[in-house]
Amino acid sequence: MKVSRFRSARQLLTGEGATEQLPQHLSALNIHSPLLVTDKGVRDSGSLTLISQHLAEGSFSIFDQVPPEPEVDIVKACAAAFKHGQHDGILAVGGGSAMDIAKCTAVYVDHDGELEDLFGEDQVRQRRVPLIAIPTTAGTGSEVTNIAILSDPKAQLKKGIVSDHLLPDLAIVSPEMTLSCPPPVTAASGVDALVHALEAYLSNFASDITDALAIKAMTLIINALPKAYAQADNLSAREAMATGSLLAGLAFGNAGVGAVHALAYPLGGRYHISHGVSNALLLPHVMEVNKMACIERFSDIAAAFGAPVHQLSHQQAADYVLERLYTLCSDVNIPARLRDLNIPEADLPQLAEEAFGVKRLLRNNPRDLSVSEILGIYQAAY
Repeated sequence: MKVSRFRSARQLLTGEGATEQLPQHLSALNIHSPLLVTDKGVRDSGSLTLISQHLAEGSFSIFDQVPPEPEVDIVKACAAAFKHGQHDGILAVGGGSAMDIAKCTAVYVDHDGELEDLFGEDQVRQRRVPLIAIPTTAGTGSEVTNIAILSDPKAQLKKGIVSDHLLPDLAIVSPEMTLSCPPPVTAASGVDALVHALEAYLSNFASDITDALAIKAMTLIINALPKAYAQADNLSAREAMATGSLLAGLAFGNAGVGAVHALAYPLGGRYHISHGVSNALLLPHVMEVNKMACIERFSDIAAAFGAPVHQLSHQQAADYVLERLYTLCSDVNIPARLRDLNIPEADLPQLAEEAFGVKRLLRNNPRDLSVSEILGIYQAAY
């Protein structure tokens, strides 16, 4: 048995009503004046009230300047707000972008150099600021991972900070926090969570632990996402999605993700396409290319999707998985083609070169991909 290491937030608090226990955890972490990091959509939706109602009036500030696909300057602005308010802790309340900004800010405020020094793996030396993550979407899993992604406008690429210092002290995953999530975001973030589970299961660095988490995540998401998309107030479906996203986050946070994410990075960096939409659009096409390298694993995925696998060959099981993925993306109105996102076809070769350079993720992929094979995936998705 190979040696595997497992990472997560220090504590997990899950289930309906979990946010009601926030005050005692703030006290335990010695947080008296938190900065709430969020975006305007979450603030306007009323979801933030579910958190602020547990905080003493005047004891906190709100930084709501987080955009989709945030850039480096947003971290610097958030850090300035943290210092100006003399805060002693950070609460991330939102989707992946808000959590990534909060995680980066928590390590940046005590860093003596430039934020760019922290890009890459294990460049962060410390984090003194207590950090709590409360997701409002069921998708990114960022509340339990040691990764944060920022857009670099100069390079037109996404860049990551990877460090165990990014792991929150507490993650609160409560389904009522996702009830205000609009259908397009529910769809994109939900398929993103499924991508995390699938890529973790097919990763070269998967383990028995991440496999178990990923398989359960797949089963929850494939069944719950259409219901959560169609019925925004379906709390049972929302809870299944929140749990599935959390499990997928734990799986990919330890096994890694692969070519779907590597190919999605240039789309976000160049065209500011949301991470969830990019992943969802590319998913079936990457899975089609990957299947020859790990076709036996597709039978396990098919079983998680509810297929009668004892009646199917590995090839039939793989075909079943791909068909379910195409159907799911269609049912929740994910754009079917890159051309639907106004990406020029002439840009595809440059995108392939950039994706090929995302070695940190491609090393996890079950199949080695050349630039020409990556270009072929983009062309198939176009």
